[in-house]
This record gives sequence, C-alpha cells and structure tokens, in this order.
Amino acid sequence: MLDLWNSLILGIVEGITEFLPISSTGHMILVGHMIGFTGAKADSFEVIIQLGAILAIVVLYWKKVLRLFGIQDAASKLQSGPKLNLKHILIGIIPALFFAFIFRKFIKNVLFSPETVIIGIIAGAIFMIIAEKRKPRVEANTMDEITYRQAFFIGVAQILSLWPGFSRSGTTIAAGMLAGTSRAAGADFTFLMAIPIMAAATGYELLKDYKIFTHDDFIYLVIGFVVSFVVALIAVATFIRLVQKLSLTYFAYYRFALAAVAILYLVLGGELK
Repeated sequence: MLDLWNSLILGIVEGITEFLPISSTGHMILVGHMIGFTGAKADSFEVIIQLGAILAIVVLYWKKVLRLFGIQDAASKLQSGPKLNLKHILIGIIPALFFAFIFRKFIKNVLFSPETVIIGIIAGAIFMIIAEKRKPRVEANTMDEITYRQAFFIGVAQILSLWPGFSRSGTTIAAGMLAGTSRAAGADFTFLMAIPIMAAATGYELLKDYKIFTHDDFIYLVIGFVVSFVVALIAVATFIRLVQKLSLTYFAYYRFALAAVAILYLVLGGELK
C-alpha cells in the first residue's frame, strides 16, 4: 500500500543514497521489504522517485548541463583543451538504456528482491575494491578530459548497475578509474549521465505502469518525488567532495556490513535458511 509514511521514508532513503556508491535502489528495496511495501507498485514507485534526486544534480550542475548544449559562461569560453560534450553522454548511456529496455521485465520480476539485492551489494563492493587496487595511471584528471573510449567503457560497465544493489554511481566511478579517469572525473561524469538515464527510466515506468496507481497514489508519488529532491539536494552538496576524494574501498566495507545486516534480518525472519 502506498501511503504518506512509505513515501516519506523511501523519499528520504532515495535522497540520501542516490549519489553515494552504495545503491539507492538496493536500499529502497531492502527498506521497502522491512516496512512491508513490496510488489509491482512498490517497484515502479522506487524507480520513479529517483528522478527527484536526479533533479538535484540539474540544480547543482546547471552550468555543466548548459555547457553540454553549447551554452557557456565567460570562464568556460576561455578554457582551452578538450571539453565534455553530448556525444560523451550518449556513448555512456546507450548501452545501459538498450539492456534496460530489453530486459526490463526480467529485472523487475526477478531482481527486485532482498536476496538478489544482497548479491548485487556484495558483487558491487568487490568490483569497487578491484578498481581501487588495479587502477591504471590517470589519463583524465577532470571530466572534460574524458575520452570517447573511456565514456564507452564506463557505459558498458553501467550495464552491471541494472542489477539492483550493484549501484550505478559505484559501478561507473569504479569503471572510470579502471579506464584511466580520476575518481573526481568519474564521479562528475556519473552524475551527469544520471540525468538522461533516470529521466528515461521514470518516463518509461509512468507510461507502462501508470494504470496501477490510483489518484491518491499519484499524490504520494509527488510527495516521495519532492522529498527525494530536497534530501538529495542537501546530500549532494554535503557528500559530493566525499565521493570524489574518498577511496571506494570504504564504501565497499559499508556494503559488506549492509549485506550482513540484511542477511541476518532475513534469517531471523525465517525468509532465508
């Protein structure tokens, strides 16, 4: 059942976790399971309200977003050397969008469960540790220095994040590091890629599943959307430097701890033996 309580809780969870490499979708599925909010409506709700958090990036990165469309401020016009453009973004998002479209039903029907999320959380943590241990020499210190090859590598790796729990930001930042980007450059590129990815995902969910929502449900969707936006705005402004500078290994340790707590919860509840 979609109500005010569920909307507020999941909106806060989404806003806090969306831009940390710990999987916002995984957290919402686990929290939703704990508060009894599950099923097709819950799955769609968890995807749709993510756009609220993504809009926080539009607000905070508006100059960079405008620059992608050729609208530059005076400082950007004076900048020499390569600059990130829409081609980089398209190359980075097409692989995941293609696989999401093809395997949407499988992802929602099979992978949106606590058990599969735990697998994704652990696998994503291992991938992040590998990236930190094996990262090559940095070739792109800033987002503007990212090459089309690096953007494509990040885009292909982003397919992994379609598995809930893997984490889109964690996967793409780690992939960027393996491709030769700095952690900061990978994080910035990840945040910008999130805008079209989540806009497409939200629009598709609404077109496909809007009939399962009642009039009252749409009110709670708006509440969850607004809450995730406000919380994400605060969280991004607070955590962005943390994500850019802190080793992914620390987030991986948190993910292992989260997986252990989730497993214990399922075992004590008799859902996992």
